[in-house]
Amino acid sequence: MMLRGLRANLTIVLLCGLMVQGCSDSKTPAPSTTPKTVETGKMTIDTSDWGTMPSGETVQAFTLRNAQGIKAVILELGGIMHALDVPDKDGNTVDILLSCDSVESYLNDSPHFGATTGRYANRIAKGTFSLDDTEYSLALNNGPNHLHGGDIGFNKVLWKGEPFQTADEVGVKLSYLSKDMEEGYPGNLNNTLTYTLNNDNELKLYFESTTDKATIVNLTNHSYYNLSGHNAGSILDHELTILASHYTPTDENFIPTGELEVVLGTPLAFTIPKAIGHNIAEIPGEPGGYDHNFVLDHQGEYLSLAARVKDPKSGRIMEVWNDEVGIQFYTGNFLAGDFTGKDGATYPKQSGFCLESQKFPDSPNQPNFPSAVLRPGETYEHTIVMKFSAE
Repeated sequence: MMLRGLRANLTIVLLCGLMVQGCSDSKTPAPSTTPKTVETGKMTIDTSDWGTMPSGETVQAFTLRNAQGIKAVILELGGIMHALDVPDKDGNTVDILLSCDSVESYLNDSPHFGATTGRYANRIAKGTFSLDDTEYSLALNNGPNHLHGGDIGFNKVLWKGEPFQTADEVGVKLSYLSKDMEEGYPGNLNNTLTYTLNNDNELKLYFESTTDKATIVNLTNHSYYNLSGHNAGSILDHELTILASHYTPTDENFIPTGELEVVLGTPLAFTIPKAIGHNIAEIPGEPGGYDHNFVLDHQGEYLSLAARVKDPKSGRIMEVWNDEVGIQFYTGNFLAGDFTGKDGATYPKQSGFCLESQKFPDSPNQPNFPSAVLRPGETYEHTIVMKFSAE
């Protein structure tokens, strides 16, 4: 079944079409020279030293605040979103991101907490792909497969950050050059990732990449969320909606079969709000739980609503908007509470969820999937917007 042959039902299309008008889709604002603390109205951005890389380089942190009480902390290490404070229905603010507590822990312990994931997010079967009659071999770091860019992916390198301000938002532009054949990928890939926060409670991520040689690119953010608070325990009572009528089934190694199947009548049916834990026990295999790529009904044709999560206890709501074809829903099935994270927290199984906006897993080896190829003269672009509210 070809992706372009899919069409959402009229209700979903109208919902997306109406809601897209309410979510700003501005791209990358130009950075400006700024002091240590930048203020835009009641929005601010602060820069501070956060730690030191093994090489001795300093890692800077950028703290973005808006007038509504939202605070996001972004690290140069891995382009990581380290903290995200969000008010509940009563105005009480907690940090909703599972995180590590040091540079060392991010490099050695982290299951991609808050990370910029690349050069190719998700799995590539057997760590190989062919492009223009050349076969490339990548690290096998997930059983028989390649996962999230390899042994030293974009989450473990130092990006260079520049804070900036505009009339409507504050943000930081991060840059990283991935050199030709880094982790086995061809081409010198110039990457920028721009985080912005505005007073409409929108936290935006805009990825942009160019290359001097044909390559593959699939970048995303891999944050783990718990809308009750990062150390609040299970997320199984959170209510989830994903605007996807289909998903990509996989084999026992989480590699897509190449088919698209309907979610209706399966535990993957989230087209109307449902508690994450409602059908989770029906997911076969070990360790259990969700780790599935959903085929978004909007097909990546425009920036639109992809998913919505509500925490019934706090009333916090997070909407995820994107312009990609897929989103990976993962329920932290491999978390085991086996190391100490931020604020002394330990994170047990299914204490955080991920919604990773992406191209489909193993797309370079799946001719019927949307292409992940980037060529010289082209620009890879990917926008994610998280919009917060409470009720």
